[in-house]
Amino acid sequence: MTPRDASAVLLVSCYELGHQPLGTAWPAAFLERAGFRATQLDLAVESLDPAAVRRARFVGISVPMHTALRLGVRVAERVRQLNPSAFICFYGLYATLNADFLLGGIADAALGGECEEDLVRLVDRVTRAEEPVGPSKTTTLARLTFPLPHRLRSPGAPGYARLEHGGRSVPAGYVEASRGCLHACLHCPIPPVYGGRLFVVPPAVVLADIRAQVSAGAEHITFGDPDFLNGPGHALRVVRGLHAEFPHLTFDCTAKIEHLLRRRALLPELARLGCLFIVSAVESFSDVVLTRLEKGHTRADALAALRLTREAGITLRPSFVAFTPWSTFEDFFDLLDVVGVEGLVHQVDPVQYTIRLLVPPGSALLDKPWMREHLGELDAAALTHRWTHPDPRMDRLHEVVRDTVEHAVARGDEAGLVIDRIRTVAESFALSPRRSRGRVATLGAGVLSPHLTEPWFC
Repeated sequence: MTPRDASAVLLVSCYELGHQPLGTAWPAAFLERAGFRATQLDLAVESLDPAAVRRARFVGISVPMHTALRLGVRVAERVRQLNPSAFICFYGLYATLNADFLLGGIADAALGGECEEDLVRLVDRVTRAEEPVGPSKTTTLARLTFPLPHRLRSPGAPGYARLEHGGRSVPAGYVEASRGCLHACLHCPIPPVYGGRLFVVPPAVVLADIRAQVSAGAEHITFGDPDFLNGPGHALRVVRGLHAEFPHLTFDCTAKIEHLLRRRALLPELARLGCLFIVSAVESFSDVVLTRLEKGHTRADALAALRLTREAGITLRPSFVAFTPWSTFEDFFDLLDVVGVEGLVHQVDPVQYTIRLLVPPGSALLDKPWMREHLGELDAAALTHRWTHPDPRMDRLHEVVRDTVEHAVARGDEAGLVIDRIRTVAESFALSPRRSRGRVATLGAGVLSPHLTEPWFC
């Protein structure tokens, strides 16, 4: 294969929450540095190209999240139909977690961790065809020398997320300044893969990527790090550099509640440097649930972080796992109440009221007695362990809330109407009447807070 041949290697992104897919842009850059050129497909904004599939000898499928993995399995099945001899490699966070299932006939390899150099070596072996390459699973935790991601589209291309704020809608770019995580929340897919390791991307590479996206039209940047404040010194170097070069550019990031408390002194500076909002995995306001998940924060901590971010001028956008085996009806009502009382109606994407605990293969929850008593069998095709709630009404409530939100979002209902419909549904399942603490604060609560047009979910 010559360095200019882009037909033998196909990299496919199935879904990355409306962002330009780093899941193909970075591997493509590593491959290009090694003398290969890859064709990139982003199935969030384009269709699978049968001609490109038929030409490919190596098909890499990026699976950084569960939704992408489920879509990726369908893509692999289609690739097998179109090109039975193609070598199929799944890579990304969910690849090695589900390697047993994937290597059972769907894929030929599964790569995890800091896997770009592994992918380059695999492409080299496959395209040289010097020897058969058998099924393999590899997780690598070693520091990489990062090139600038090889992006194909501008941030403002149709289908990509935009920032909506202050009556404006502007293109949003996407970068990652670090990968992995120092923490070990039990339900998170990162600890089983990274084992508490953190790998930073040099600030010069991050800033060069931002510079390229701003030149292509980005007016806002999302930092997609699992936790932007894992390395606060590194994060500050990056955003100080961003602000110095682009003083009007805004950004958002993700951070744990405990980091917002521990690094509270940094919040005013982050706001001054352009931080509009921070996504934080609050998960629940039940201390029982938070303890079961080993989240590292309490209900009181979450409310304190909300106060601190508000004082700093930053919007906190909490994400939740509203349905777990330990969540009660009272917990669900309490979640709705807190959202109403604290004026969070427009800071919570409606999908967050529907999230059910995901227990993928390899999850750290599987070894915990408080999880095992609720577990069913592994549903390999669904790529998760099934579980049931001890109160069957909670499982039924999840289904009805999910359907209610899907229909409301499809109609474009206002957030206050959505949460009141959810409350009405929940009350129909309650055994006794319940007085709300938050209903009066929901309808028309505040103004739309800064947000991306593509909500976060797994």
